[in-house]
Formats: sequence, C-alpha cells, structure tokens
Amino acid sequence: MKRILNICTSLCLLSLVLTSCSDELDLQPLDRLTTDTFYKSRADFDGAIFASYSSMQDFWGTSTETMGEMGEFWKVSMVITDDVAAGSNADQKSRDIDNLMLRSSDVPFAAVYTQIYEGIYRANLVLDRLGGDNELSSEDKSVLEAEAKFLRGWFHFQAMKMFGTPPLALEIVQGIEGQALPNSSKTDLFAAILSDFSDAAIGLPASWDNLNTGRATSWAAKSFIGKVNVWKEDWPAAIAAFEEVVNNGQYRLMDNYEDNFNYAKENNAESIFEIQYGGPFSDDNLWVFDDTHSEDFKASQGIGRGWYWDASNGAPAGKLGWWAPTQSLVEAFEDGDVRKSAVLYQDGDTYYTYDGGGQYVLPYDTSWSETNYTLKKYRGPNNTVSGNHASNGQADFDNERWFRFAELKLLYAEALIQGGNATIAEQQINDIRNRAGLADLAPGTDLMEAMMQEKRVELAFEPHRWFDITRWGIGASVFGSAWNDNYNVFPFPLSEIERSNGLLIQNSGY
Repeated sequence: MKRILNICTSLCLLSLVLTSCSDELDLQPLDRLTTDTFYKSRADFDGAIFASYSSMQDFWGTSTETMGEMGEFWKVSMVITDDVAAGSNADQKSRDIDNLMLRSSDVPFAAVYTQIYEGIYRANLVLDRLGGDNELSSEDKSVLEAEAKFLRGWFHFQAMKMFGTPPLALEIVQGIEGQALPNSSKTDLFAAILSDFSDAAIGLPASWDNLNTGRATSWAAKSFIGKVNVWKEDWPAAIAAFEEVVNNGQYRLMDNYEDNFNYAKENNAESIFEIQYGGPFSDDNLWVFDDTHSEDFKASQGIGRGWYWDASNGAPAGKLGWWAPTQSLVEAFEDGDVRKSAVLYQDGDTYYTYDGGGQYVLPYDTSWSETNYTLKKYRGPNNTVSGNHASNGQADFDNERWFRFAELKLLYAEALIQGGNATIAEQQINDIRNRAGLADLAPGTDLMEAMMQEKRVELAFEPHRWFDITRWGIGASVFGSAWNDNYNVFPFPLSEIERSNGLLIQNSGY
C-alpha cells in the first residue's frame, strides 16, 4: 500500500473538506468536491477509506499547529513503561508520563483520542455513503463495507484498551445536536468490536494484489478476533480463532528476527497488520507528516522514529534522543538471546544513524544516552539509508509493525494456558525462543511467567507492553509504590469531558 498512501495525503485533505460539509445546505461550492459529488466511483471510496488508515499514521505524528503533538503515541504506549526512560532533554510531557504523572489535561491523551475518533468517523462516513447513489458493484460494496468495519473495530479496540469505557460511535450523527456521546459499557464495546471484526473476516479478501498490499485482510480480521477475545478473557473463543489462523493461515515466523523491521522487507510472511508509511515524494519537514496540519497537501506520511529515538548528547546527525532503553529491559534478555543486539545499542557496538549527508557508521559511545543504551530496532545498518529517509534525514518511511505472527503465537499460548492445554502452549513459546537462539523451556517451567517474559523481550519497543501490564494486573509489581490502580485506564481528555457537558464521565482517580 506504499503507492496508495503516497496519494493518501491529498485524499485525507479531501476527507477533511468533506467532513466539514453540511448535509443541510444546498450550496455547491465550485472550488471543491462535496459529499454529493465525491462518493461515486470505486476510486472515490478507496480514497475515503485510505483516510481512515491515515488516522492510524497520525498516532505518531508531529504537528506544530493543533495541540503541539510530538510523537504522542510513543509516550502513552512505550515511554510510560518500564522498558523506556525519558532523558532530561526530552519534552516535559515525556518526563511526566515516564514518572506516571497522568493528567486529563495532558496532550498525549487528547492527541491519541482525537486520532482514534477521527479514524472511526472516517470509517463510518464510508459506511454511510455506501447506501447512497454510487457506481459501485455489489462486490465493491461488500468489500468496502467489510474494510470500513475492520477499521472501525480496530479504532474502538484501541480506545477500549486505553480508556476502558470510551464512547461507541457506530453511525454519523447529523447536525449539531447529539454530537457528544456517553461512555459505553465493556459488554457493548466487546460486542460491537467483535461484530465488526467478524463481518470483516467474512467480507474481506484473504489477500490483495501488489498495488493494495497493506490493506486489511480476512486473516487479519480473524487474528484480531482472537486478540479481542483474549482481552475479553473468553479463552475458548480466542483459542478457536487462533487455531484457524495458526493451522490454516498464511503466516509464519521469519527465520531472521531483524527481518521483521527491515524497511526492504515490509509486509512479510510474519506481518498480520502494519501501519503503512509512504514517501518520500514531496516534502521533508517532519511537522507536516500528518493530515491534521494545514500543509498536509505537502506531506508524504513519514514517521519521525529516527528523529526522536536516535542518540543525541554529542552523537552524530543531530537527533533528539529523547527516549532510551532501560537497564531493566536489558536485564530481561537471557544470555545468548539474539534479539538483544537487534533491539538496542550498548557498549562495544557499531552505531548507525542517518542525516541529509548520508549514513554514519562509528563505535557506539555510551555517553550519548543517559541510560547507556539507544534504540536499534527499526534502525541499524539496513534502515539508516537514503531509501528509507526524507532527503534531510528528519523522517523515515519504515512501516510500524502493529501485529506480528510472533505476538499471535504468544497470545495463543496465553489462551491455551488459561484454557488448560499446556502442551500446545509450550510449543508456541518454544517456537519464539528457538528463533531467538534460545533452548526450549526447562521441564516444570511456569508457562504463564514464561509467556509474559517472552512477550516483553520479543515485542520490545512495539506498542504492547503497557497494555499487557494493565491487562495482567501487574502494575504494582512492575512499578512498586509509584503505581496506582487508576492507571489501568487513561484519563479521558479534559477537553472531551467539557465538550460533552457532563455526558462523558471521567475515569476514577483523574
């Protein structure tokens, strides 16, 4: 979907124009498309649905115009965990969230909440317009409906993981009245999310052609059905979904762990769902790499991963180095685990980074990081090259691997452990360990503890650790006296509470 998302910026701009149109007006502006003239062809609907995917990209966006976002999703999914430390040079938002100072007025929560419900709105807009006067075949309508429901389910699932009881937005609300929505119950959220993924599993293709690589598939929907049921603790349903994917699906573990994060090997056999990043094709400025900025027509939807994470404090290429691996994470890797050298830089390593002048290759200096470590995952020798960067080196275009088969196998193991099938569960864990160069688990090993350990190191610096901590209820053991149980869900943004005039109820403790 690289080619598709290279045109997504202009389509997203169009979506923003369309969403500002009022259905109650008969005016037909001559200088822009309207909802009545746009939603006709398959290309029109593809463009509209790509706009919903674009809201995923914006989770990591940087914008100097809206709320001052600077990679906010990294903060709420990774900096907040025991795997990452915010340096003294990081922004105050990072340092606060690293210290578990969570406030309803904080930008990270408002930024991600906004992107989630923008994505839901865009998916609902497609569903709403499918019933209108258009040129679509019945097959087109079936596939697009399934894809829009996948996206809506995906966004609602993220909202539930973060906020606990967020609103369900299942239709377009016409007019000013009724725009605010109340909290939904966990029961209703699970039902709606699973319904959307189930419809997606039926209506989506098993795969797309090369021009559409990266769009959601029926196998991705089936995988998410399993994952949602893990969160629901419906172990039989989770096992059934995962069994189908493991036994009949198209996925396998890559032989080389690092290949999962190589920009030249995106959407590979281990990838269930990736956030696609296009470019470079128009603009190099990091602050327009999202579709909420007024210059979004210039953006090529890059991600500022290297800009924020590569080493600073005298390191070459002038990156920020705001966030760094912790000693706790380093010690979580067993001796001989090949993932450690793929995940982080440490003393004695060769360091790679990139700016507009090209790739830098030199010995790693521990003084570049306050923890003595720097992120390597998604970077390293294969990714710090011109083909993966804007010309000024500010942004790279490597996809975010959101859901890998390795994670699915560990989720499958968890469901099996809870469901009483230790033998198959142990095999799933050993498959992950063996790929990492580690031996099978020793006889008598506590499988739940082993699964939790493998999940931490296998998925390090992927956006899952925090949500595992809260789902497993281990916050107090991880963070000690700094933990408070209200952290199991994030605060709803204060701006949303106020905008709802009290209809949306704040989570306890905020």
